[in-house]
Amino acid sequence: MNLKFTTRQLLTSAMTIAATSLTLLASSSSAKAADAAAATATNAPPKPHWESIASADLTMTRGNSHTFLGAVTINSTRKSAKDEILLGGSAGYGDTTTKQADGSEEKTETANFLKGYAQWNHLFTEKLYGGLRFDALRDNVADIHYRFTVGPLAGYYFIKQTNVFLCGEIGPSYVNQDLGGVTSDYIALRLAERFEYKFKTGAKIWETLEWLPQVDKFDNWIMNAEVGISAPVSKALDVRLVAQDTYNNQPAAGRQKNDFKLLAGIGVRF
Repeated sequence: MNLKFTTRQLLTSAMTIAATSLTLLASSSSAKAADAAAATATNAPPKPHWESIASADLTMTRGNSHTFLGAVTINSTRKSAKDEILLGGSAGYGDTTTKQADGSEEKTETANFLKGYAQWNHLFTEKLYGGLRFDALRDNVADIHYRFTVGPLAGYYFIKQTNVFLCGEIGPSYVNQDLGGVTSDYIALRLAERFEYKFKTGAKIWETLEWLPQVDKFDNWIMNAEVGISAPVSKALDVRLVAQDTYNNQPAAGRQKNDFKLLAGIGVRF
C-alpha cells in the first residue's frame, strides 16, 4: 500500500516537473522571439526625416570703437536610402563705429550679406551619387549685388559611417552675377569636398571647401571654406564656433580679395 502511494507520488511529481519544464520552455521561446523581433526592429533602417539646426551668432565690442556683428543661420538635411536633400541659408549684418579726434563718429559697414543653397543627391550605390546644386548670394560689403550658381554634380563618399563621412564632388556650374554693377555670366568647374565627425558626447566638427574656376579663364576663381565645432549643452542646444572664408581672385573694383568671418553663438536642433 505504501509502495503504491509512493509510486503515485513519484508519477505525480514527474508530471508536475514535466509540465513546469514545458511552461518554462514555452516562456523562453516566447522571450527569444520577442528579443529577435526587437533586434530586427532596432536594426531596421530609420525612416527618412528632417534634421535641422538654427544658430544665432553675435559679436560686440565697446570702447574707443563700437563693433557689432550678428548673423543667423539655418541648415536642414533629409537622408533616405537613395536620396539626400541639403538646404541652408544665412544672413548677417555688422558695422564699426569709431570716434574721431574732433568728437565725431565714423560708421563703417563691415558685413551685410544674404545667402542660401539647395542640393539634391541621388545615390546610385552606397557611396556613388549624382545631383544638382543651386547657390544664391548677395553681399553689400564685397559689392556683389547678386550671384547665382547652378549645376549638376557627381560625388563619392570616401568615408561613410554612422558618425563620420568624407565626400568629394565635381561638376560644371553656370554662374550669373552682378559684381560692382558689372553683370556677367560664365561656366565654371566646381570642385568641392565635405567632412563631418560626431563624437560620442554629441560634439561635432565639420569643414567644407569649394573651388570654382572659370573654365576658359582660370585666373578668375572663387574659393569658399568653412570650419566649425559644436558642443552640446542640452538635448536641443549647443554652443558653436565657426570660421568662414571667401576668396575672390577677381573682386569688384576697390574691394579686397579675401573676406573672413569668425562666428560664435548658440545652435538649436529640431
